[in-house]
Amino acid sequence: MTKERDVDQILVECVLNGDKQAFELLVLKYQRKLMRLVMFFIKDHAEAEDIVQEAFIKAYRGLSSFRGESAFYTWLYRIGVNSAKNHINSQKRRVQTSSDNDTQSKETTAESDGQNEANTPDSVLASKQLAEKVNEAMSSMQEELRIAISLREIDGMSYEEIADMMECPIGTVRSRIFRAREIIANKIRPLMDSSMDKRW
Repeated sequence: MTKERDVDQILVECVLNGDKQAFELLVLKYQRKLMRLVMFFIKDHAEAEDIVQEAFIKAYRGLSSFRGESAFYTWLYRIGVNSAKNHINSQKRRVQTSSDNDTQSKETTAESDGQNEANTPDSVLASKQLAEKVNEAMSSMQEELRIAISLREIDGMSYEEIADMMECPIGTVRSRIFRAREIIANKIRPLMDSSMDKRW
């Protein structure tokens, strides 16, 4: 992990010395990781791509402010999260129209996913309902819980990495992830119970 951090620091120094290709290497290294993170907040692939691109542009322009006190990805992650949050806030201002469109696009995506799997109508409906409940649970969480669970479950980061990323003790990370899992479990439990009832 230290080696990776050292390599990133060398690349950053190269960029600051005028080597643009060094920044391209950082983009290649982290764009998929950052995309996964942003997709957790945004959902729409095209919009997420724009936000990732915007985050890298901000990082490039602000690279001189990177002190190397944390890992480069930790710094980039914060830029990405802030960019995603700014986008969400601007979408909220538009309110009704955009939220209707989002709901419709999510339904279309869920339906097409179900059709691709060629499952029975009941199992497609159950999968869709489960996904909706998980999304509801995630949306209802406090931001720090949502970020912690997404970094763990979606990005596959260790507790140590998440603690570094979120600038908090490992115990706090464990607590946040536990609480987030509890919220999701409580949300989907009635659905699971009802599906068990139908079987019997």
